[in-house]
Amino acid sequence: MAIPSRVLGAGNSPLSALSICGDGATGLVATGSTATDALQLSAVFNAITTSSASTGVKLPPTEVGAMVGVFNGSGQTIVAYPPTGSTINAAASSVNIANGKGVLFFATSATTWVSVTTA
Repeated sequence: MAIPSRVLGAGNSPLSALSICGDGATGLVATGSTATDALQLSAVFNAITTSSASTGVKLPPTEVGAMVGVFNGSGQTIVAYPPTGSTINAAASSVNIANGKGVLFFATSATTWVSVTTA
């Protein structure tokens, strides 16, 4: 994984560094109870700090090679949904993320996210 200061130090612009390394969002609030009304994630690395039971987040559009990280520090289990027309782990329509856990999602095709959960 690229480190922003090294990308900048190599002479790249701040926008290039952001595109290469990804951005982050903190203090996010999981919402909704379905893929339709869940919080739409827009950053590469996301920290959920508030949620109610059974609320969730929705992954961005699936692009081969994309990666999205989600850490759940909300005190509740949240649900991660793929975008319409995509799946998680080749079959699932959602994945639960327990409190205190992080999940990395990797897009292995134009319609499939694969998840890796922290221990």
